[in-house]
Amino acid sequence: METANTGRNTGRGRPLGLSLPWIFGLALLGVPRVVAHDLGPPPQAVNAVLVFVPVAVWIAVALRKRVPSPLVTLLAVGLVYGVLLGAVHQVLWTHSFAGGAPELGGNLAGTLSPAAEDLVLRGASMVSSLFTGALVGLISGLVALGLSRALHRK
Repeated sequence: METANTGRNTGRGRPLGLSLPWIFGLALLGVPRVVAHDLGPPPQAVNAVLVFVPVAVWIAVALRKRVPSPLVTLLAVGLVYGVLLGAVHQVLWTHSFAGGAPELGGNLAGTLSPAAEDLVLRGASMVSSLFTGALVGLISGLVALGLSRALHRK
């Protein structure tokens, strides 16, 4: 018995709905904005394009490929984006803080060696980047899920 192909990506063999190269490629679309931000804020219009176009492409691909769960797929893209975000921040750290590296303040000021303080701040930057990527993936996944349900109602 043959079943009709509905055009839906069943994700067979792909628990994330897309192959890893697709997920990584989509996440890479957000890297130019990170680089531009760390090297100096771009003009507002350029920044808006760098912020919104990658996410719009993520959503469009999830809809076009009809992934089984846009939320899971784009959360995965967002997590990879978060890793890339953190990595770029680490690579451009000294450029971003050319006027002097950030320091712990308040009760923690001066309690750690400069190396330990740098490690704490860079670690916090990585955690923040992962959280940011996950949040962007979650929100874009929810938007894609809503659009998918609206567009593919029977």
